[in-house]
Amino acid sequence: MRLDRIFFAVLGLSLLAACASSGGVRSTAEGGTDPENPATKAAALYTDLGQKYLAQGKYENSLENLKKALAADPNYVDAHTVIGLLYEQIGENTKAEQNYRKAAQLMPKSGNENNNYGAFLCKLGRYDEAARYFQIAVADPFYQTPAVALTNAGTCAIKGGKYDLAERDLRSALEYDPDNTEALFQMATVLYRKEDFFRARAFFQRYESVGRQSADALLLGRNIELRLGNAKAAMEYTQRLRTQFPDSEQSRSLDASSSSPSSS
Repeated sequence: MRLDRIFFAVLGLSLLAACASSGGVRSTAEGGTDPENPATKAAALYTDLGQKYLAQGKYENSLENLKKALAADPNYVDAHTVIGLLYEQIGENTKAEQNYRKAAQLMPKSGNENNNYGAFLCKLGRYDEAARYFQIAVADPFYQTPAVALTNAGTCAIKGGKYDLAERDLRSALEYDPDNTEALFQMATVLYRKEDFFRARAFFQRYESVGRQSADALLLGRNIELRLGNAKAAMEYTQRLRTQFPDSEQSRSLDASSSSPSSS
């Protein structure tokens, strides 16, 4: 299994899809483990069942199997990651953090585990702590998706108000993956926040060319065009937002202030 969490869109499903598609037995620590060890094989089996139940929203069944996985092998990394996600989804953040942290401790140089823990810390608003784990993730030479951690780092830096740092990390993410939709969207966001509206438009246009539409994106597009004085384009985004997402918070915000741009 390889588990990699993305902080942005549908993070739970993305993490579970990564687990289901990768297969194999993860090492339980940096030094590795014997994949033929009965305890490790049992932990892998129960973890696989646990993540499948979690994807189906069957939390009790998932928790039962994940507890069995950790009973078989208390140091099985993926079991800690999946049960961390389960606890997060049911609002038990203390237990979630314990398991994300344990996975990172067991694999202290691993990109996946450190990215996962960093994303969770960022969700809790612990931005400086999160940044350290994203840095560790990116430093892993065997990490297959550094653009994920860099995008998470940039997104987290925006939330922490560190716009220059966010721009740096997001640019690095786009060097790895020029069509990374989330990195493009967050680059447009941070440049908008920095009042660099022409460059914000350029990145937003790149996002539109490869990305999916969302209420947040349409609101951002509208706000950028307003700042650039393009009332016609801003109105087009407004109409699309109200038509496609009429019940969204973003659409309702336009009713409160139809002409004043707001942060996205």
